[in-house]
Amino acid sequence: MSELDGKVCLVTGGAGHIGRAICEALLSEGAQVVAVGRREPSRPIESDGNRAAFYAADLRDAVASQGLIDHISERFGCLDILVNNAGGGPPVAAASASPELTQKIISLNLLAPLVLSQQAHALLTKTNDVASIVNIASVSGARGSPGTAAYGAAKAGLLNVTKSLAMEWGPRIRVNALIVGLVHNDAGIEHYGGDEGFRRVADMLPLKRMASPEDVANAVLMMCSDRAAYISGANLEVDGGGEVPVFLHLANASSTAK
Repeated sequence: MSELDGKVCLVTGGAGHIGRAICEALLSEGAQVVAVGRREPSRPIESDGNRAAFYAADLRDAVASQGLIDHISERFGCLDILVNNAGGGPPVAAASASPELTQKIISLNLLAPLVLSQQAHALLTKTNDVASIVNIASVSGARGSPGTAAYGAAKAGLLNVTKSLAMEWGPRIRVNALIVGLVHNDAGIEHYGGDEGFRRVADMLPLKRMASPEDVANAVLMMCSDRAAYISGANLEVDGGGEVPVFLHLANASSTAK
């Protein structure tokens, strides 16, 4: 029997590329999973005969997120694991981004996970076991984020929130973040300039590949397990070793051309 067997888990952005993998990983460990998103997925989220429940909500609305917590309280009576995965934002030059777009991006990537965590606090402390929050952050929050300034700023804020909540809410709740690097998504290959550009970018990483959604899901499982019992306030880098500085590639390319 898995140590996560029967645990009640809430995964925001559960129908997305990474969110589905996280839900499936938790389901495979016997957890009870509630996936949240604005639109119900076209196919059920399931693994090993277990299926996630789906709850439709726009978590930028604090009333809607409170309704979600009330629903979990009524259905399960407690919450063991919260994965704040919902996020994202379109690339746009900072000088061209409207105030409305900037506010929406920061609301989704920073305010929504913070408010939902606050609203979930009582449920997370309802059992005698130590609960876990895992925030899905990004390398964009740990370095400059040209073209996605609001997104990067929000994810940087989420990393700070992670450490602050870990300090406030221990020992009853462990709070950690994953700093996720480039993730392989077939639908996004064109963003890297097609197959050739995609391979060049992947080859730049020390592990010579982008992360799969399952890589992120496995890191979530680790952070929620008893093996991470003394880990809280951590920002774990899930980035294949990190992005090698561009100037080194340019220097190497220059040397090769001579």
